Amino acid sequence: MGILDGKNLVITGVLTDASLAFGVAQIAKAEGANIILTGAGRALSLTKRTARKIDPEIEVLELDVTVPEHVDAVRSAVQAKWGRVDGVLHAIGFAPASCLGDDFFGAPWEDVATAMHISTYSLKTLADAFVPLMTDGGSIVGLDFDNSQAWPAYNWMGVAKSALQSLSRYLAKELGSQQIRCNLVAAGPVRTMAAKSIPGFALFEDTWDGRSPLGWDVNDPIPVAKACVALLSDWFPATTGEIIHVDGGYHAVGA
Repeated sequence: MGILDGKNLVITGVLTDASLAFGVAQIAKAEGANIILTGAGRALSLTKRTARKIDPEIEVLELDVTVPEHVDAVRSAVQAKWGRVDGVLHAIGFAPASCLGDDFFGAPWEDVATAMHISTYSLKTLADAFVPLMTDGGSIVGLDFDNSQAWPAYNWMGVAKSALQSLSRYLAKELGSQQIRCNLVAAGPVRTMAAKSIPGFALFEDTWDGRSPLGWDVNDPIPVAKACVALLSDWFPATTGEIIHVDGGYHAVGA
């Protein structure tokens, strides 16, 4: 028996087998979960190809979190297939190029608004989509990068992550009466497609392992994936509004 036997999970953010969400989906499947993946836009076909590496039978639905019609369509499709949802993984983030890099002041509001909509508000969008199907309670887990300090080049994506952390706490407050938990996993840097788009990502790679008490491998997404799977299971029944750090302990030590 696995810790997710019989659970119905919706997992966003699978692009390639290097995606953190891919590791979550792979382990969740091995632990007995039923899985639906979502993808959006031009990346949808990539998600469908990658899904076959987990299980050829996994269904992939189109969900662009900026398109309200997609929310209704995905909810209806999942309800028709399963009737209920037990867990959702939020692994969605995007910021236009102007929001990252050396010029913090160079990003216009339109670009910042895009980053906030896709990277932050989308957590609430997933709640809109799937909370109505969490009839027996459930777990919403979001992938995070701890923004309790300002990072080089991360800029407005860091601001979006700070807002994501606040939003997660408010969702935890609002959904607790329905026995729905909302938590974030603050991951250390992992070499994914998303990470490669961040200017200066090598700065994290070069310092993280040396400063982390447990060490850190930027090529190993499994510790992060295992934490997400644990939070999606029933093994954290009284934990909500929390940020679980899976970063080798980097956040706990000084410079």
